[in-house]
Formats: sequence, C-alpha cells, structure tokens
Amino acid sequence: MARNNHPTEYAVIGLGRFGSSVALTLTGLGYNVLGIDRDRDIVQQLADQLAQTVALDATNEDALRQVDITSYETVIVAIGSNFEANLLTTVSLKSMGVRTVICKALSERQKTILLRVGADRVILPEHEAGCRLGYELAIGSLDRIELGSTHSVAEFRAPASLAGRSLRQAGLDTVLGVNVLAVKRGEALTMLPPPDYVLQADDVLVVGGSNDDISRLSELE
Repeated sequence: MARNNHPTEYAVIGLGRFGSSVALTLTGLGYNVLGIDRDRDIVQQLADQLAQTVALDATNEDALRQVDITSYETVIVAIGSNFEANLLTTVSLKSMGVRTVICKALSERQKTILLRVGADRVILPEHEAGCRLGYELAIGSLDRIELGSTHSVAEFRAPASLAGRSLRQAGLDTVLGVNVLAVKRGEALTMLPPPDYVLQADDVLVVGGSNDDISRLSELE
C-alpha cells in the first residue's frame, strides 16, 4: 500500500461530519484523499467517493505505518468525540515524522493541549463558524479572514452609494482606512485595482483593514 509523497494527496482521520466534509471537499477540488476511520460502516459509505478508504485504529502506530501515513505531507485529525484518541493519534503522527498535522478540537483547552504535543494547526469548527456568522451579521461581509485579533480581510458587496465613483473619489483608503485588494465583477477579478478604477453596482469588494474600519465601511448605503 506504499504511496509516493505527492502534494495533491491528503489523509483525513475521523470521518464524522467534519472529517467527511473536509475529505469530500478536497476530493471535489481534485485532490486524492485517504479516508481513515475505525468504524467500518462509515468507511464503506465513503468508499466510492474517496480515492482510498481504510478502517483502522489510528492510535495504533503499526496500523498507520501499514497505510504508509508518512507519505502524506498533510494529515487532518478530525476525531471529535474521543479526545484521548485525538491526542494519541496526533502524538503518533508527529513522532512518525508527518510534516503537517491539522487537528479538530472542541474547546480552547483541547486546542492548547494539541498544540503543546506538536499539532501544527488546530481548528475549532463551531467557534469559527460562530465568529463568521457574527461578523456576517455585524459587518455584512460575504466572507472574512482574521488577521490577528484586530484586523481582517473581508468580502462584501459594494454599497450603492459608491456605484459610478472611482476608488480615488470613494476615498476608502484615505477616509475610512481600508485598502481595496481586489474587485470581483461577475466572473472577472481585478487584483489591486488602480485609484481611477470605477465601481459598479453589485461589485464585490475584497478589502483589508482594521475590524473597526471595515465595520464603518459596511455602514455605507
């Protein structure tokens, strides 16, 4: 079952709602995914949708070696209900030399512990989904990426009052303090638009700045 290391391959351990969503999304984007779960029924359900699936106990290093887990540069540990198994699997993967291990956690306490034992990144799905919804409601953003605790990159539709005005006239950078990184107009994407770029109704702006400044921009009508 040995596999050559390849940048378009991932392994996902734990095929519950979160893990299966990650695995199927990666597959849909053209990546080869190895799905692992100790529940044979779950593995069987996804067998036709993933490149490879296997039922095994991921806390068993010998079992992981049998599927050549170290040939995958990135392994996602999506074990949620059994934190001990999550922790042991993470420790095993890092001790075996897996380059990048991304884990799912259910609390900040779990996140702290997983980072201490070597996890490269820890996801809190419910927390992050809640934050995204909060910013969507408060800022009106279509999507948002946090840059620390005070700054973000956000995407939202241009206010109607900006239609027909150039970026220079709108003064988004000089007045509101946000930088327009890109403008999406239908299928067209303009990166770092010049100051004389004229905005149209229904343009989608990708802006960067402080959360307070982005919030002020969202208040424009």
